[in-house]
Amino acid sequence: MSDSKTAYQVNQKIVYPSQGVGKITEIKEKKFKDQVLLYYVIYLEVSDMTVMIPVDRCEEMGIRAIVSPEEAEKALTMIGEEFEPVTSDWKLRYQMNLELLKKGSVTDIATIVRCLYHRSKVKELPILERKLYDSAKKLLEDEISFALDKTTKEVEAMIHAKLEPLGLLHAKQAPNLTKAFVDNDDEDFIVADEEEEDEEEDEDIPDDDSDE
Repeated sequence: MSDSKTAYQVNQKIVYPSQGVGKITEIKEKKFKDQVLLYYVIYLEVSDMTVMIPVDRCEEMGIRAIVSPEEAEKALTMIGEEFEPVTSDWKLRYQMNLELLKKGSVTDIATIVRCLYHRSKVKELPILERKLYDSAKKLLEDEISFALDKTTKEVEAMIHAKLEPLGLLHAKQAPNLTKAFVDNDDEDFIVADEEEEDEEEDEDIPDDDSDE
């Protein structure tokens, strides 16, 4: 069924934070305990998965409409702008970016991509940060491709073109920046040797840069 009173309609594209762009395939009623609730049935192409989300919980879950072409262009412009590097403590940086991913606005996602791309030019990213970067980049590419009616390959090239000039600058500065960060990263590694020498990396934030 379709309900004109719902915020989104059947066949509309939406963004599900951390999951990507989805399409509402149906709006249906379903009994839950003693109540009959209205649900969006959403197909997520990137994961080939269908989910059901209660209509009255969409806002708190961060589900939103795809941004306008103007907002998409602003996000592209932003990732090419100079910015103040965030903390050199990668675990803190990971948590900060993870929170942005959960918030899920196109600006939040673009901020993650910009931050981690340029950090990777200074020093190789730990495994968890590389995964976070790949996820954020995919989310950004998908939304902007729908917003601008372009292929993801075209958008990927646009993002790269915005990031690369500043990335080259950061790469040239990398020796000095790395020297400034080395004490922090080495400290994390030493703690890991003392306390968890044989422990393999898990999905929690580990104490070592295990990819180095």
